Amino acid sequence: MIARHETVSDTGVVVVSERKGKGKGKRRGVGGFHCGCYRVQLLDCTISLFKSIIGMESLGLNFVSLVKPIPVSVVVPTSDLSMPTSLASSLEAEAGRLICLLQRIQSAAFQTSRASPDAFDPKPFVDLPLRCGLRETEEAFSALSRDSAGSIPVESLLEFLEHYFDEAGSDIQVILPDDFEAEPEGFLENVHNLDVRNWALEVHSKWLELTRLTVPDVREHPERHTLLPLPHPVVVPGSRFREVYYWDSYWTIRGLLVSKMVDTAKGVVLNLLSLAESLGFVPNGARSYYSNRSQPCLLSEMVKSVYLATSDSLLLEQSLPVLLREYARWTSAPHKVRISKGGRTFELSRYFAFWNEPRPESYTIDVEVASNVPEELRPQLYLDIASAAESGWDFSSRWMEDPEKLHTLRTTRILPVDLNAFLYQMEGNISEFASILGEGYISDQFSAFQAARKVAMDAVFWNDAKGQWLDYWLPKDSLEPYVFSSSAQNRQNLVSNYIPLWTGLVRNENSGRASRVVSALRMSGLLQEAGVATTDLNTGQQWDAPNGWAPLQHMVIEGLGLLDDDSATDLAVDIARRWLTTNYITYKQTGHMHEKYDVTSFGSYGGGGEYEPQTGFGWTNGVALSLLDTIGWPADLEIES
Repeated sequence: MIARHETVSDTGVVVVSERKGKGKGKRRGVGGFHCGCYRVQLLDCTISLFKSIIGMESLGLNFVSLVKPIPVSVVVPTSDLSMPTSLASSLEAEAGRLICLLQRIQSAAFQTSRASPDAFDPKPFVDLPLRCGLRETEEAFSALSRDSAGSIPVESLLEFLEHYFDEAGSDIQVILPDDFEAEPEGFLENVHNLDVRNWALEVHSKWLELTRLTVPDVREHPERHTLLPLPHPVVVPGSRFREVYYWDSYWTIRGLLVSKMVDTAKGVVLNLLSLAESLGFVPNGARSYYSNRSQPCLLSEMVKSVYLATSDSLLLEQSLPVLLREYARWTSAPHKVRISKGGRTFELSRYFAFWNEPRPESYTIDVEVASNVPEELRPQLYLDIASAAESGWDFSSRWMEDPEKLHTLRTTRILPVDLNAFLYQMEGNISEFASILGEGYISDQFSAFQAARKVAMDAVFWNDAKGQWLDYWLPKDSLEPYVFSSSAQNRQNLVSNYIPLWTGLVRNENSGRASRVVSALRMSGLLQEAGVATTDLNTGQQWDAPNGWAPLQHMVIEGLGLLDDDSATDLAVDIARRWLTTNYITYKQTGHMHEKYDVTSFGSYGGGGEYEPQTGFGWTNGVALSLLDTIGWPADLEIES
C-alpha cells in the first residue's frame, strides 16, 4: 500500500507526497487551462465601448491562494503512479505563456469589437493554434498600433490573426470512425414505429459529424496549442465545443454502445484515462486551460459501461489505479469537508476549482460579473465561478445567495447532493472492480467507504419532511468540523435532489423511502410537459427553469427505473416519452439535436446562459438513443410532428 499525504502550503497549494515502504514517491507538477473552437470574427458593433476591461499587464494566471484548510492525512490504496504536486508550476511553462497571450488577444478583440460582454463569445480566441513561434507572435502583437483608447484597428487585428494563427478548430479534424455502420445489426430492435426509427437512425448518423482526431502537430508541438493531445478518436459535444468534455462523455458512451460502436466508446474511456494519468485527475475538458478544475466524477461509471459491453478485464486493470487517484483527489482537502452532528463527524465533498482568476475561455464575461463586487472580493468570486463550472451546472440559482445576481455565487460553501451521490457510485464501482481483479482488501475498504458515505448523506442531506436530499450550505465564518444545522439545508426544488436514486442509494432499502421520494418528485413542480426542469426558478441562467438537460432527464428516468415500484416505473416511461417527443419535434423543425430544451412545451430548445444555444449534440444524442433502447417505441404509438 502507498501512503498518500496532502498538506496545504502557505500559498494555498495542495502538496501531495507518496511513500511506499522506504522509497520516495515521485513528485511532479502539471497545469492547465480550457476551451472550444470557432472561426474568429470581429463584430462591427455600434454598442458603446466596454470601459472596464482589465489592462493587458494584469492578465497573469494565478493559482488559488485563498483557502488554507486544516492539513489532512489520507491513506488510500493506490498504484505506483505518481500524483501531481500542484498546478502552479505550469504557469512558468510555454502553455501558461500561450494562454496569457491568447487571453490578451481575446480582450483586445473584445475591445476592438465594441460589443457588450453578453454579445461577445470569448472562447474561440483561446483555442487558436499558433502558426509561428510564441516569442515572435508575442512581439508582433505588442507592436500592433493602437488608438488613443487602446483599441487595435479591426483590419490590423484580423491581419495579425491571419498571419500568426491557424483557425480555431483546425487542430482537431473530423474522421470516419472504423466501427460505424449506417444501420448496425440489432440496432433498437424494440423501436417499431417507422418515423421514430428513421429519426433514431439520423441521430445515430450524427456520430459521423462529432467524431474527431487531434492532428499530429498537437503532439509534436504542444507549445502551439491549447488542445491536449489524445491517443484515440474523440467524440465532441458539437458547435463551439470542439474538444472532449469530462461528464458529457458518459452519455456519449451510452449512445455509442447503443450504436454498436464499442471500439469508439472504449477509445473515449482510454482518452480520459490518458488525461488522468498525465494530470492526476480528469480535467473539465481536453484543453490546457481546463485543467484547473474537473467535472462530475463519472469516469468509473464509463469504465463500468464499457466493461459490461466487452468483459474486458484489462480495461479494469488499467483503470483501477487511475480511479484510486481520482477518488483520493475528490476526498481530500480542499474538496473534503467535515460536518459534526449528534456527536459524530461525517465527511462529504464539494466542488472546488484550483483557480481564483477569470476563466481564460470566459475572461471578458467573468471580468464583467466581478465588476459588481469590491476588488478584494473578486478572487473568491472567481474561485466560485470556476467551481460552479466544475459542477457542470454553469450557472444556476442553486449556487447563488441571490438567484437574480450571478456575482453572489457561493459554490465552495455548498455541499452538493449530486457530487456525493456520484462518489457513492464511484466507491461501489471501485469495490466491484477490485473484487473482479482479486484485490480483496481494496474491495472491502471501498465497500466500507460507500457505506459510510450513505450514512453521511442521510445525516446531512436527507430531509424527512420534504422526502428528498437537499444541498447543504456551509457557514461563512467557522472552522471544521462544521456543526450541522437543519436550517442550512437548501429547500429549493432542484432536480439534483433526486440523483441519489440513480446512484442506487435507496435501491435495497425496505423503509418505504423510495415511494416517498417519487411522491416528492411528483409534487415538486419540476415535472413539465416536455420533461423535467432543472430547478423551480426562471432566472435566465441556463441551469435553471425552464431548461431541461439530457443527462438530468436520463438520471431521473433510470433512477426511477431502479426502484421496485410500479408507479415509479410508469413515471420513468412517461418522462422518457415526453423527452423523446420534444427531441423529435425540435429536430423536425430545426434539423438539429440541441444542447438543452425548454421543457414547458414540446418543440422548444433552451436558452439563457453566457453563450448562444448550441447544437450537435453529444449527450443529447446519447440519451435519446439510450432511452429508445430501454423503453422502445410501439408501432401504434404516434409521436407528435
